[in-house]
Amino acid sequence: MAQTFTKAMARNIFYGGSLFFILVFLGLTFDTTSAIPKRDNRANLTETVALGKKLWEKNDCIGCHTLLGEGAYFAPELGNAYKRLGGKEGIIAFIKSRPKDGIPGRRSMPQFNFTDEQLDAIAEFLKYSSEINAGGWPPNIQG
Repeated sequence: MAQTFTKAMARNIFYGGSLFFILVFLGLTFDTTSAIPKRDNRANLTETVALGKKLWEKNDCIGCHTLLGEGAYFAPELGNAYKRLGGKEGIIAFIKSRPKDGIPGRRSMPQFNFTDEQLDAIAEFLKYSSEINAGGWPPNIQG
Protein backbone atom coordinates (compact mmCIF):
# COMPACT_ATOMS: atom_id res chain seq x y z
CA MET A 1 0.00 0.00 0.00
CA ALA A 2 3.00 2.23 -0.50
CA GLN A 3 1.54 3.41 -3.77
CA THR A 4 1.19 7.17 -4.21
CA PHE A 5 -1.88 8.92 -5.48
CA THR A 6 -1.00 10.18 -8.94
CA LYS A 7 -2.59 12.75 -11.22
CA ALA A 8 -3.64 9.94 -13.57
CA MET A 9 -5.46 8.16 -10.75
CA ALA A 10 -7.24 11.36 -9.72
CA ARG A 11 -8.22 12.01 -13.34
CA ASN A 12 -9.60 8.48 -13.73
CA ILE A 13 -11.63 8.77 -10.49
CA PHE A 14 -13.01 12.13 -11.65
CA TYR A 15 -14.01 10.88 -15.10
CA GLY A 16 -15.35 7.58 -13.78
CA GLY A 17 -17.40 9.29 -11.06
CA SER A 18 -18.69 11.90 -13.48
CA LEU A 19 -19.75 9.23 -15.97
CA PHE A 20 -21.43 7.22 -13.20
CA PHE A 21 -23.50 10.17 -11.95
CA ILE A 22 -24.42 11.28 -15.49
CA LEU A 23 -25.77 7.77 -16.12
CA VAL A 24 -27.67 7.84 -12.80
CA PHE A 25 -29.13 11.25 -13.73
CA LEU A 26 -30.21 10.03 -17.18
CA GLY A 27 -31.74 6.89 -15.69
CA LEU A 28 -33.76 8.88 -13.14
CA THR A 29 -34.85 11.33 -15.85
CA PHE A 30 -36.05 8.47 -18.05
CA ASP A 31 -37.89 6.88 -15.12
CA THR A 32 -39.65 10.15 -14.27
CA THR A 33 -40.68 10.89 -17.84
CA SER A 34 -42.06 7.38 -18.28
CA ALA A 35 -44.04 7.61 -15.01
CA ILE A 36 -45.67 10.99 -15.71
CA PRO A 37 -48.20 9.76 -18.33
CA LYS A 38 -49.41 7.10 -15.88
CA ARG A 39 -50.09 9.80 -13.26
CA ASP A 40 -51.66 12.28 -15.68
CA ASN A 41 -55.05 13.63 -14.63
CA ARG A 42 -55.78 15.78 -17.71
CA ALA A 43 -58.66 13.55 -18.80
CA ASN A 44 -60.73 15.08 -15.99
CA LEU A 45 -59.81 18.67 -16.90
CA THR A 46 -62.97 20.46 -18.05
CA GLU A 47 -64.02 24.07 -18.68
CA THR A 48 -65.69 24.11 -15.26
CA VAL A 49 -62.45 23.01 -13.57
CA ALA A 50 -60.55 25.70 -15.49
CA LEU A 51 -63.07 28.34 -14.34
CA GLY A 52 -62.63 27.13 -10.75
CA LYS A 53 -58.85 27.49 -11.10
CA LYS A 54 -59.29 31.03 -12.43
CA LEU A 55 -61.51 31.90 -9.46
CA TRP A 56 -58.93 30.31 -7.13
CA GLU A 57 -56.26 32.60 -8.56
CA LYS A 58 -58.43 35.74 -8.86
CA ASN A 59 -59.54 35.56 -5.22
CA ASP A 60 -56.02 34.68 -3.99
CA CYS A 61 -57.15 31.55 -2.15
CA ILE A 62 -53.52 30.41 -2.00
CA GLY A 63 -52.81 33.50 0.12
CA CYS A 64 -54.48 31.69 3.03
CA HIS A 65 -54.84 28.03 2.02
CA THR A 66 -52.41 25.41 0.83
CA LEU A 67 -53.18 23.18 -2.11
CA LEU A 68 -51.11 19.99 -2.25
CA GLY A 69 -48.62 21.54 0.15
CA GLU A 70 -48.09 24.81 -1.75
CA GLY A 71 -49.32 28.14 -0.43
CA ALA A 72 -49.85 29.83 2.91
CA TYR A 73 -50.42 27.96 6.16
CA PHE A 74 -52.99 30.39 7.53
CA ALA A 75 -56.00 28.23 6.66
CA PRO A 76 -56.56 24.47 6.09
CA GLU A 77 -55.05 22.40 3.29
CA LEU A 78 -57.54 22.00 0.44
CA GLY A 79 -56.00 19.01 -1.35
CA ASN A 80 -58.48 16.77 0.43
CA ALA A 81 -61.33 19.25 1.01
CA TYR A 82 -63.55 17.29 -1.36
CA LYS A 83 -63.38 14.23 0.91
CA ARG A 84 -63.23 16.16 4.18
CA LEU A 85 -66.30 18.31 3.49
CA GLY A 86 -68.39 15.53 1.98
CA GLY A 87 -68.17 16.21 -1.74
CA LYS A 88 -69.41 18.98 -3.94
CA GLU A 89 -72.48 19.81 -1.87
CA GLY A 90 -70.37 20.09 1.29
CA ILE A 91 -67.91 22.49 -0.32
CA ILE A 92 -70.69 24.67 -1.72
CA ALA A 93 -72.53 24.71 1.64
CA PHE A 94 -69.35 25.59 3.52
CA ILE A 95 -68.49 28.51 1.24
CA LYS A 96 -72.08 29.80 1.30
CA SER A 97 -72.23 29.59 5.11
CA ARG A 98 -69.40 32.06 5.71
CA PRO A 99 -70.54 35.13 7.65
CA LYS A 100 -70.53 38.45 5.79
CA ASP A 101 -67.82 40.10 7.90
CA GLY A 102 -66.18 36.97 9.27
CA ILE A 103 -66.28 35.91 12.90
CA PRO A 104 -65.24 38.72 15.25
CA GLY A 105 -62.09 37.98 17.22
CA ARG A 106 -60.89 35.05 15.14
CA ARG A 107 -59.56 34.35 11.72
CA SER A 108 -62.15 33.10 9.28
CA MET A 109 -62.82 32.86 5.59
CA PRO A 110 -64.65 35.88 4.16
CA GLN A 111 -67.91 35.69 2.25
CA PHE A 112 -67.06 36.07 -1.44
CA ASN A 113 -70.70 36.09 -2.65
CA PHE A 114 -70.04 33.66 -5.48
CA THR A 115 -72.77 32.82 -7.97
CA ASP A 116 -74.05 29.25 -8.18
CA GLU A 117 -71.99 28.73 -11.35
CA GLN A 118 -68.85 29.97 -9.60
CA LEU A 119 -69.49 27.78 -6.55
CA ASP A 120 -69.92 24.77 -8.83
CA ALA A 121 -66.65 25.63 -10.59
CA ILE A 122 -64.72 25.94 -7.33
CA ALA A 123 -66.14 22.64 -6.11
CA GLU A 124 -65.18 20.96 -9.41
CA PHE A 125 -61.66 22.42 -9.16
CA LEU A 126 -61.26 21.08 -5.61
CA LYS A 127 -62.61 17.69 -6.76
CA TYR A 128 -60.05 17.67 -9.59
CA SER A 129 -57.29 18.62 -7.14
CA SER A 130 -58.28 15.82 -4.77
CA GLU A 131 -57.86 13.26 -7.56
CA ILE A 132 -54.22 14.19 -8.25
CA ASN A 133 -51.76 11.50 -7.22
CA ALA A 134 -49.83 13.49 -4.61
CA GLY A 135 -47.96 10.60 -3.06
CA GLY A 136 -50.04 10.47 0.12
CA TRP A 137 -50.28 14.23 0.68
CA PRO A 138 -51.96 15.53 2.77
CA PRO A 139 -50.98 13.01 5.41
CA ASN A 140 -54.31 13.05 7.25
CA ILE A 141 -57.94 14.01 6.63
CA GLN A 142 -57.63 17.30 8.56
CA GLY A 143 -55.08 18.52 6.02
